[in-house]
Amino acid sequence: MLTIYGSKQRFCDGISRRNFLKIGALGLGGLTLPQLLQAESASGIRRSHKAVIMIFLPGGPSHQDMFDLKMDAPSEIRGEFKPIPTNVTGIEICEHLPLLAKLADKYTLIRSMVGAEDRHDAVQCLTGRLARNPPPGGWPCLGSVLSKLYGATDKSIPPFVGLAPKMGHMEWADNGVPGFLGVGHAPFQPNKGAGKDDMILNGVTLDRLADRKALLASFDRFRRDIDGSGMMEGLDAFNEQAFGILTSSKLLEALDLEKEGKTTRDRYGKGDPKNRDDGGPKLMEHMLIARRLVEAGARCVTLAFSRWDHHGDNFGALRQDLPLLDQGLSALLEDLHGRGLDKDVSVVVWGEFGRTPTINKDGGRDHWPRVSCAMLAGGGMKHGQVIGSTDRLGGEAKDRPVQFGEVFATLYHALGIDVNKVTINDLAGRPQYLVDNGLQPMKELIG
Repeated sequence: MLTIYGSKQRFCDGISRRNFLKIGALGLGGLTLPQLLQAESASGIRRSHKAVIMIFLPGGPSHQDMFDLKMDAPSEIRGEFKPIPTNVTGIEICEHLPLLAKLADKYTLIRSMVGAEDRHDAVQCLTGRLARNPPPGGWPCLGSVLSKLYGATDKSIPPFVGLAPKMGHMEWADNGVPGFLGVGHAPFQPNKGAGKDDMILNGVTLDRLADRKALLASFDRFRRDIDGSGMMEGLDAFNEQAFGILTSSKLLEALDLEKEGKTTRDRYGKGDPKNRDDGGPKLMEHMLIARRLVEAGARCVTLAFSRWDHHGDNFGALRQDLPLLDQGLSALLEDLHGRGLDKDVSVVVWGEFGRTPTINKDGGRDHWPRVSCAMLAGGGMKHGQVIGSTDRLGGEAKDRPVQFGEVFATLYHALGIDVNKVTINDLAGRPQYLVDNGLQPMKELIG
């Protein structure tokens, strides 16, 4: 077993975040890699090449300083930044997002996200559900649902890839949790770049690999014969994907940015190599890797961009982070459009909650779960608009409050999934709908 360690992060709750990737060695009695890659066949649902890139902003971004500036509010609320016009009349965003301002016709801003919890947890952004009162095993995230319903488009490309760092004790907190769907639908995590080197079969020829595959199959048949529970069923397809990845260069090529032209790499930019606490060296590159992965066949890619838990020096931190987000995200949106992927690939950008209207004594903003913001792009949706608004102080949703589950219903719709009809069975065999009862795709986005 090989463990690849990444960077540490720390939020105000004191939890230390350190990401790592474990890749099991191909061995005599079985594989660890297949246990991370199993994808069950779709249950009567047509195969699709549509995809989602989910960009999580861990820590909770300040909505009043990014997409919902309040210039008429008192100085202790207004903040230091000024708004600038975008290429859509009437829409303004922060002055430190000039590249995104030129692309406002390609995305939708939601200024009235509600229903968050005051906790550093990505679960609601990844599952569309609150963390409390989950079913046994927990709710599965969007990527795991797509792995279950659609499976892989290509046996050498995992349907669900997570590029985000690990969050403390929660192994998939920033990438997604498989919930009651099980570890077979967890995200494949080739984190920190070096991970791709560990998927190369050094010293193992394809013939030797085939021999080990045959031996593994014989062990599986033996275990299946003595297992009366049915737990062994479906492992053949699971192992096939693992061997597919090990014997194909497609995933390795998707992860290798040297395969990309210099002009494109420069457009996305690079993270700050000194900023190792927040994964700085890969902040920008992960945007490009995400595009390469969905183009290669991944159905869902999740990534975490920097750290936004600014209880102090909020504006100094944003002066560093917003230009990076501006460059990377604008490059991604332009790239998707330039490659004709904007109709099939949806992009969602958000954090776990918003920040307080009032600036505290340390020049920061504290947690504010009452309202936050989000961005949606691509997916063949209608863009160039703002949905919802907040009050004069940016502390409450004024009109059109939007639930997290509504965004999920909209993403599922863009993926060709009807949330009113499609269900997945939980551990007790009960069918569960993909979003909470009554939530529907947003009409503003789907027409």
